Amino acid sequence: MPGLMTVVCVATDAEWKLTDGDVFSVLKTGIGMVNATYALTRLLATERVTEIIVCGIGGAYPGSGLKVGDVVCATTECFADLGAESPDGFLDFSDGKFKLGIRDFPCDSAPFATVNTCTGTDARAHDLAERTGAAVESMEGAALVQVAKKFGVQVGEVRGISNIVGNRDKQSWSIEEAARGAEEVVRVWL
Repeated sequence: MPGLMTVVCVATDAEWKLTDGDVFSVLKTGIGMVNATYALTRLLATERVTEIIVCGIGGAYPGSGLKVGDVVCATTECFADLGAESPDGFLDFSDGKFKLGIRDFPCDSAPFATVNTCTGTDARAHDLAERTGAAVESMEGAALVQVAKKFGVQVGEVRGISNIVGNRDKQSWSIEEAARGAEEVVRVWL
């Protein structure tokens, strides 16, 4: 990828169907923070990249006002479950919320939270939404944002809403619609 300028990071093949373009390349990171951190760090250690766009699917927290099929860009990202449970509540071990630099995507925007384990209960969804102030949950975003910022690279994140976070009901998910919606927003922006 000599002379590379823009990298679109996606976790899976399902989240990006287009091939590399003249002005961007696609990095498939794998699912989760560890895979995402490894893939992006490896790339940034060897290639010149000026901006990163995280693209994929995410779940909307109840009360966010978002619905399945919406496309949203991140205003902030945070590690939702990096910390410890205590009798006094959750103890946050992260650096707080990361502000994102690319904000002119042609879609609505909201705060995002990244988790290690997808939320599968209504109680956990409400807890995470209340504690983090996030509207959208993903599994890679904050890790990719942190790596990009450590390398001094501008970063933005776009997610299509595939489900409402809460009790797992895979019948109500719309992964394909969410992925294509996010991909289209990023493609138009590029």
